[in-house]
Amino acid sequence: MEEEIPPRGPVARLGTALALAGGTVLLATALLATASVLRRWATAQPIPGDFELVSLGSGLAVMGFLAQGTLTRSNILVDSFTTWLPARVNRAMDAFWTLVWLGVAAVLAERLLVGARETLASGTTTMVLGLPTWWAVGLGGLCFAATALSAAYWAWRLVRGRG
Repeated sequence: MEEEIPPRGPVARLGTALALAGGTVLLATALLATASVLRRWATAQPIPGDFELVSLGSGLAVMGFLAQGTLTRSNILVDSFTTWLPARVNRAMDAFWTLVWLGVAAVLAERLLVGARETLASGTTTMVLGLPTWWAVGLGGLCFAATALSAAYWAWRLVRGRG
């Protein structure tokens, strides 16, 4: 079987950018949580809204990693029962499940983008800080759209027998 080389070009650059942004946001949420715990220890008061910011940041960070994980095929593959099958059969099964992942990611992207529009229209905000949430929902939708693009790349490649 041919070595799985991640794609180059705009999809790869987008996946890398989202993963780097996700890592940066995750680091920021970890620092915020640490600062809030230290402040609570020192003054008996947390940073106001810390749980809201950590919740938003953690969710966005995870979604930021999905496209890159799909591009590099670094997801968990359970092949305990299929290693004895011919490579072509394994590729066909991988292509099928990659197409399923493509469909799931595309549906989630579309639903999150609709949700972003609705939270913007309704003026939904966080409880403590009163931050609008539409932008986080919209970014999540864009992350899933990038993940769907990444899955489409691999589905096409696997269907053509080049996975």
